Amino acid sequence: MSMKRGDSCKADRRLRAPRGARRNARGVSLIEVLVSVVVLSIGLLGVAAMQSIALRGGQSSFESSQAVIQTSAILEAMRANRINAAAYNTAGMVCAAPGGGSLAQEDVGDWITSMKTTIGADADDPTVCGQITGCPAACVITVQWDDSRAGGENTRQVVTRTTI
Repeated sequence: MSMKRGDSCKADRRLRAPRGARRNARGVSLIEVLVSVVVLSIGLLGVAAMQSIALRGGQSSFESSQAVIQTSAILEAMRANRINAAAYNTAGMVCAAPGGGSLAQEDVGDWITSMKTTIGADADDPTVCGQITGCPAACVITVQWDDSRAGGENTRQVVTRTTI
């Protein structure tokens, strides 16, 4: 079978897309890329928001753990000084480390200072407080702090009840 000189050009024309279709294809691909970028941006913003919420929850959990650790620390100090356990009782919430001459008063002062440095923003944080009542029979130890930094309630408490 022989081909004429013009037949190969006709075959090439059939395979090529019309000129108008090429222009439309370029615009569609650009729009597709823009839509993809918008969808990806919205997804990344969602991931960033989830990360922020996770960090706040982690901070709140850390503060709660520190409150439990601090409660255990004062309980161990009270058990070590079991004879004077009643001297650890406080008259309400203590937000400033009390000075004092007895071992119990020094322990409470060290406890408050330690809570302020581990739970609070600094050693002078007025929102971190502690209370000890009912000792030696049924001790109730309350640790209170401001949880608004972590996205929680303004005032949060951990209350522990135990006997010495």
